[in-house]
Amino acid sequence: MILIIGGAYQGKAAFAESLFPKIRWADGESCDLEDLYECQGILRFHAYIRRMLEKGQDVDDLAEKLMRRNPGAVVITDEIGYGIVPADAFLREYREAAGRVCTKLAANAKEVWRVSCGIGTRIKG
Repeated sequence: MILIIGGAYQGKAAFAESLFPKIRWADGESCDLEDLYECQGILRFHAYIRRMLEKGQDVDDLAEKLMRRNPGAVVITDEIGYGIVPADAFLREYREAAGRVCTKLAANAKEVWRVSCGIGTRIKG
């Protein structure tokens, strides 16, 4: 697995597509769980986590399932844990859940990249 992280609108998708120009992407804004298992890359993975939490679904084992079922995926996600802690309880839960899931992915990923201003820096691998 390859994990690509960074702030919102920092060029993560364009960076990933330059490294992996021919892979099939699923979009966390709209895909279902089976799409995550069958695609080659996942855009906006953080949005998938948010959608599941909004539906009341548990994401505690999402990282393990994804690593087991799609170990070669390229996963792109916003880093949402920086900045001011949200006052809204759901947004705090979402921020913490996304952080836990992505920490597990990063620990097991072959490579981890951080993208800022469209420039990728390899931080693992």
